[in-house]
Amino acid sequence: MTTTKGPISQFIETHYLHFNAAALVDAAKGYEAQLESGAKMLVSLAGAMSTAELGKSFAEMIRQDKVHIISCTGANLEEDIMNLVAHSHYKRVPNYRDLTPQEEWDLLEKGLNRVTDTCIPEHEAFRRLQEHIYKIWKDAEAKGERYLPHEYMYQMLLSGVLEQYYEIDLKDSWMYAAAEKNLPIVCPGWEDSTMGNIFASYVLKGELKANTMKSGIEYMTFLADWYTDNSSKGIGFFQIGGGIAGDFPICVVPMLYQDMERTDTPFWSYFCQISDSTTSYGSYSGAVPNEKITWGKLDINTPKFIVESDATIVAPLIFAYLLGQ
Repeated sequence: MTTTKGPISQFIETHYLHFNAAALVDAAKGYEAQLESGAKMLVSLAGAMSTAELGKSFAEMIRQDKVHIISCTGANLEEDIMNLVAHSHYKRVPNYRDLTPQEEWDLLEKGLNRVTDTCIPEHEAFRRLQEHIYKIWKDAEAKGERYLPHEYMYQMLLSGVLEQYYEIDLKDSWMYAAAEKNLPIVCPGWEDSTMGNIFASYVLKGELKANTMKSGIEYMTFLADWYTDNSSKGIGFFQIGGGIAGDFPICVVPMLYQDMERTDTPFWSYFCQISDSTTSYGSYSGAVPNEKITWGKLDINTPKFIVESDATIVAPLIFAYLLGQ
């Protein structure tokens, strides 16, 4: 059943009639049609969507079963939790375009790492997580156990050790919503995140073994099994931004079809990308959806949408529509 629509949805249906605005509405309706047909949906998060506080809308999408698997960068995995435990220590810099190199250095000296107009506090965010996640890594290694990066994060969230630090409403943390549901996540290239760098530093110091952390290959094989088990009614692909968060999971279909020679593997049943990447420079992020047909990712008839705009504006509006707001 289609959700009864509230004022946000009514506004965009009334006013978003052409160009990227119309593509936004079409993509939202296409997403809704996928769910109504019984298909599942993968959402990929690139960039710094967690620091943009996407959890305010995305967490409810998870709670309402409108997301069935997530692919995200290591930054998004950790930065949602950082916002949960250190929100009041973040610093906004509205005039970030005007900063001099010296002013940038001064932020570093204060332990403030800038993401566009928002500075993440090193001590209250990075180091606060480090203290607790290291113990979880170490305990797993002592027991001879190995987990994927997001599974360690789930363990930390569900253990309650961070409750003493909570600074936002827990319902606005998409990672906590995902942990409660034990939602499948793939996190390709986790090693380039802050927690990934920290884990690598412990390996270099001989305090942890590299294989205590499961690898990207294990993420891909997990995803292959999940796709095989869940694609009978279709799986859609909703991509926020570009990069590895999108490219890694979408490749599971040609891998299964071509490399595993499972020629009954269905293509992705829906595709939408929110991107402001220019489409003429050979980048994955800027590739139009039709290009993916040539790679065996999308079918000729797969519903395809691209919204060439700012994901921090577009994604919350599409989620609001899907939530009936």
